[in-house]
Amino acid sequence: MQGFFDFVKSLGAARMAAMAAVTLALIGFFTFLMIQMNTPTMVPLFTDLSVEDSSAIIKDLERQAIDYQIKNDGAIVMVPKDKVARLRMKLAESGLPKGGGVGYEIFDKSDALGATSFIQNINHLRALEGELARSIRGLDRVSAARVHLVLPERPLFSRDKVAASASIVLKVRGALEPQQVRAIRHLVATAVNGMKPERVSVIDETGRLLADGSAQENNMSGVSADERKTAYENRLRDQVEAIVSSVVGPGKARVQLNADFDLNRVTQTSDKFDPDGRVVRSSQTREEQSNSQDGKEGGPVSVAGELPGSNKDGSSAGGGQRDQSKKTEEIVNYEISRTTKTEVIEAGRVNRISAAVLVDGRYVKDPKGEMVYQPRAKEEIDRIAALVRTAIGFDAKRGDQIEVVNLRFADTGAPISAGESLGWMKYFQFTKDDIMGAAEKGVMALLGLIVLLMVVRPLVRRVVTPENPALGKAGMAGMAGVAGALGSGGQFGPDGQPLNGGGNGDSLTNTSGTNIAIVGGEDTVAISNRTSAMIDVAKVQGQVHAQSVQKVGELAEKNPHEAVSVIRSWLHEDAA
Repeated sequence: MQGFFDFVKSLGAARMAAMAAVTLALIGFFTFLMIQMNTPTMVPLFTDLSVEDSSAIIKDLERQAIDYQIKNDGAIVMVPKDKVARLRMKLAESGLPKGGGVGYEIFDKSDALGATSFIQNINHLRALEGELARSIRGLDRVSAARVHLVLPERPLFSRDKVAASASIVLKVRGALEPQQVRAIRHLVATAVNGMKPERVSVIDETGRLLADGSAQENNMSGVSADERKTAYENRLRDQVEAIVSSVVGPGKARVQLNADFDLNRVTQTSDKFDPDGRVVRSSQTREEQSNSQDGKEGGPVSVAGELPGSNKDGSSAGGGQRDQSKKTEEIVNYEISRTTKTEVIEAGRVNRISAAVLVDGRYVKDPKGEMVYQPRAKEEIDRIAALVRTAIGFDAKRGDQIEVVNLRFADTGAPISAGESLGWMKYFQFTKDDIMGAAEKGVMALLGLIVLLMVVRPLVRRVVTPENPALGKAGMAGMAGVAGALGSGGQFGPDGQPLNGGGNGDSLTNTSGTNIAIVGGEDTVAISNRTSAMIDVAKVQGQVHAQSVQKVGELAEKNPHEAVSVIRSWLHEDAA
């Protein structure tokens, strides 16, 4: 301990302060490296958050004691990468984030007295759009929604009125079914006065049109003809492939199906008359009756007939023959039965279906134990074809065609199953995250090594190595003489010079890399220069110099009187 304290005292205050500074710097640097290597990678949990959603999410993270970071004034919340999936599911269970948008709460803080009618109308439109977006986000598979409403005002003294319309942009998880798209359109149409469902257009985040906003509504429900054809074919293909795979085994059946659709929309009107189905519509009956008499009525006119006592009609008392006539007329109007029939045949009728089914054969072991391909029997193929016809609704009158063929599939190699052990190869299956993490740790380690070699090591050596005074040739020669005299036990004269030869084999080295050799029995100093190629002066110089000074110090400590004499001789020479 005494030696340690002496060493500390020999360093001095300046060197101690330098050592303390270097130690603190090293501690800080390696602490920074450890923190950086142990700090988890932060990734965004959610982006484009509203203030309300950000506040609710942060409160939930603090309750779970999970580290987080906030960026863009709370719009982005960062969490450790290994906890993102679990946190998203946990927050989704709590209904977070609810999504931005302004609803009817916009009127809670508005000044109704100072607001103009224009501002009130804009606020009402914003509130209606926000409420509709919130309702749509509440649906399954919809993660975000934006609603744009166009509510034109009716001009004064105008009979025409422009219909309202809407545009909806959806961010969905997966794909929406046509029924869900139609439900969204009707939701918006019934919430806005004067809007029809066919005036609502819907698109997703990829720009795909889910519903057309034109005023032509049909049974296609906003789905194009190609999309409906593809969906119909995929549905039938899945059905056929599922039932065939259950017979021949998974992966041993391939199904291709084509459906011919009639995309023409036809309207037919027909009138049918039935002559046997008569119905009396109206009837009218008319009768006429007349009387007539033969006699004087038919004779010539004379004066006798006008005389008193005679008959006015000119007939004699004996009278003549009287005639009567009767006429009946009947008019009956009949209505023939008529049937008027109007048929509207929508687009999308299936005219014909063609299906091709390819099945693989069997693989059995031969007597040698090898797998051999064996085709399937014709009866089995026929039963598979019957199943396919039933699954697609085969109609011979429609011209449907079904082909079931048994062929050997190409051998693409046996895939490695998920449960099959990979042995030691599983340790070399690195992901991108593993590679990036290893690269980051390697860079940190390399940086630490560079700091140790280029900064710390020179500083430590400079602090620990004591300072040595520069010695001239005379001083080095004197030290050599002192070393020789003290090492051999020789005596010094009054002038400080050794009286006898130096010790055999003793040598000193000066700072210039020159060896000073003391030859026993003579006061001769042999100086030989070593070649620079033999030693690295930059590395060995300090160590050799320190050893020489230490050796001289030990000799002076053992022989103090002789050392004093030598120093006095040096002082005398300098004075001279």
